[in-house]
Amino acid sequence: MISINQTKNKLDSFLSDIKTMSTTIKDSYIKDVSFKWGEIMDYVNFKKLDGVTFENLIIAGARYLKSHETEINDLNVFPIPDGDTGSNMYRTLNGGIEAMRKVNSTRLDQKIESLGTNMVMNARGNSGVILSQLFYGIAEGFKGVEVATVDDIIKAMHSGVERAYRAVVSPVEGTILTVARETWEETSKKAASYDNLYDYIKDGVNIMTKSLDNTPNLLKVLKDAGVVDSGGAGLLYIIYGIKDALEGKNVEDVEESLNIPTPTVNGLDLDKFTKDSEMTFGYCTEVLVRLMSKKVDVETFDEKVIIDYLQTIGDSIVCFKLDSIVKVHVHTFEPYKVLQFCQQFGEFLTIKIENMTIQHNETHFFEENKKEEPLIKKVRPHKKYGLITVADGSGIIEFFKNLGVDIVIDGGQGKNPAIADFVEAFKEINCDNIYVLPNNSNIILAANQAKELYKDANIYVVPTKNFGEAYGALSMLVFEDRDPDDIFKDLCDNIHNNKTYQISRAIRDTLSGGLDIKERDYIIFENKNILANGKTIPELLHNFKEVDNLEEYEIITILFGKDVNKTDQENIKAWVQELNSDLEVYEIDGQQEIFDFIMILE
Repeated sequence: MISINQTKNKLDSFLSDIKTMSTTIKDSYIKDVSFKWGEIMDYVNFKKLDGVTFENLIIAGARYLKSHETEINDLNVFPIPDGDTGSNMYRTLNGGIEAMRKVNSTRLDQKIESLGTNMVMNARGNSGVILSQLFYGIAEGFKGVEVATVDDIIKAMHSGVERAYRAVVSPVEGTILTVARETWEETSKKAASYDNLYDYIKDGVNIMTKSLDNTPNLLKVLKDAGVVDSGGAGLLYIIYGIKDALEGKNVEDVEESLNIPTPTVNGLDLDKFTKDSEMTFGYCTEVLVRLMSKKVDVETFDEKVIIDYLQTIGDSIVCFKLDSIVKVHVHTFEPYKVLQFCQQFGEFLTIKIENMTIQHNETHFFEENKKEEPLIKKVRPHKKYGLITVADGSGIIEFFKNLGVDIVIDGGQGKNPAIADFVEAFKEINCDNIYVLPNNSNIILAANQAKELYKDANIYVVPTKNFGEAYGALSMLVFEDRDPDDIFKDLCDNIHNNKTYQISRAIRDTLSGGLDIKERDYIIFENKNILANGKTIPELLHNFKEVDNLEEYEIITILFGKDVNKTDQENIKAWVQELNSDLEVYEIDGQQEIFDFIMILE
């Protein structure tokens, strides 16, 4: 009979052997095993970073970011849901992680390349775009690096910082850019002092914290609001999560895990497609192709070759090139032809083929009393000019369509569309010259990044920051057969023809422009300038002393939000009539979610 003490001694000896083994291999290239955090695998003393460890660490960082998402959102200077920095950064990072986890490799360069590329396509809002560019640049710095030293990491960080700065037309200090740059600068000066990965990350957290704390001294709007930069805070939380993981803390203890679905056929109802079914909707086919130097000239390869072919066998085509990777999406009845054609240029990193008839039947995409239509939509007639805008609310969407907009991307305040959403819209519209009106300062950067990715049309991003600016630009638009650059200039010039006031609720206490704003107060603002506040709509309008002389204007269009009551609608109309009884008033049930009222004066 073996005693309990003997069993305990054997177990202690076994654990000791395991620890000795881990000490032997911790600085080597990990081949097959993804270790969990804890005492057995000592991450603290790691001197090199491989792909498996990187994946674990970045997931830990993302989970830590997710657990502080609301806190970061609340740091937004403007006291309304203004792009939701924490949400945008998390969704951007999570989009990259979903793809990275499918890369069957332990090489660092291959893991982070997948992460960076897919972060770019999932990027939302200014903070998400900048974060994606930072990681994409870091991936560029790791090209050819199977396992990285701390020196390699610092060099790659430099590449990331440079790319992030290039992505912003007019970089502003006191933002996530500053926090990333100053962290790289200070750690690069001390590179020789870092004995291992943990020393570097731990010191980086300290440097990043100081840089973040200093952002209000660099950006007056932050100091006035009494907050630090939200994007910089998001970056700090990612790195802090990595530090915790290196210290052996269990990342599963964080409030919410990443929403990373595991591909499975078990979720499909295979009875939706039987031996007697008809293939009505084709296959949704997606591939990620790595261009190979032995097959093509990677640098000069033009993805239009693939697009031209796909147009002969399918529809709903999205195809773009990022460095040596080409992303392909097409709806087709012949997916094997996609594989055959694309393989002549490179090799597949991922392949996904889904039966859309099953998808159609499972989601009940069409109402039973309506005639079924195939999911493979007909290509829009080719045009010389096209218009795309971003909006939410059924009334506002209809408003823009009546102004001649071809595609309205669902999004806006608090729910910024991804770069991929713009790229898909560019393809769908089928025009030579496409004019994009983002209608939000937090979406302009994503639109411009999408413009850089899409090569099959001339893309013009008109920097509209609200619906009133878009209305001013579109209401004066004349296409005829004019030069596309002249049309773009007119659109930009006409942005400021109208004046736009917006009314919303404050989501937190803040001081702005001498106003003591409390959570749930109504605020009225023009762009980012808060002009008055009040606990009720009548009080807000009474406090709005700085209203411009409305006698200059002839028409006012009032867009009512989703939850506005009739009494407040009448209060707004009475206030307008009192200021200028000659104003012609148009009312639209906009159904927008964030803004209770949008008033456009022309």
